[in-house]
Amino acid sequence: MASDKNTARLRRARQTRARIAQLKAARLTVHRSNLHIYAQVIGPDGMKVLAAASTREPEVRSELKYGGNVRAAAAVGRRIAEKAKRLGIEAVAFDRSGYKYHGRIKALADAAREAGLKF
Repeated sequence: MASDKNTARLRRARQTRARIAQLKAARLTVHRSNLHIYAQVIGPDGMKVLAAASTREPEVRSELKYGGNVRAAAAVGRRIAEKAKRLGIEAVAFDRSGYKYHGRIKALADAAREAGLKF
């Protein structure tokens, strides 16, 4: 049993990444903090970041008042999907980094799907 919440989250993340590695697919990974949310598309080999988006980017910050809410996560989801499609990436595996699939994580995933990314 995990000793604290973060250790449990990291254990869940490790299990998910092991399954995604077997698929040999590009993965959309998400990290969230209290103030910001970050998304990256990592190549099938797991060694190279192909596209990244976050609420710390000037283009995103100009349209948002605060980066730690559902609206900000949806903006990052749309942006990462646009960047991935520009690179010719149509389908990815979603790596939620052990976070529960609700709130900001769900908003980012839904926005990326609506923008045309398949997972």
